[in-house]
Amino acid sequence: MAIVDSVGRLAATLVGILHTRLALIAVEVEEELARFSSYLLWSLVALFCAGVAVLLGVLLVVAIFWDTHRFAVLLSLITLFSGIALVLGWRLRETLRNKPRLLAYTLNELSSDVSNLRGDTEQGR
Repeated sequence: MAIVDSVGRLAATLVGILHTRLALIAVEVEEELARFSSYLLWSLVALFCAGVAVLLGVLLVVAIFWDTHRFAVLLSLITLFSGIALVLGWRLRETLRNKPRLLAYTLNELSSDVSNLRGDTEQGR
């Protein structure tokens, strides 16, 4: 019966480890989805600002041939939206460069588990 109990405890331990690792995978996937949503939102804002800058650029060309100093205001708005688009694009690029690898923590924990299990089996001999 001691062997059956030992096998049962070993199976329970392995199932517990598997459960913990699957929970960690789920958390990492959720974090990655949240991060992706953020990237998507900032990308859309940057694209909107770039689109507004192009639209205002066209209006500037029209305004240059107008009577008064209306183009100075349009030039200011073009500069503003272009600056916003550049800053957001740069921030997005830096965030993408520095993001952690997908499932990095899970892979580290699994490597640790494998090392521990190999160490336990070698010590038992």
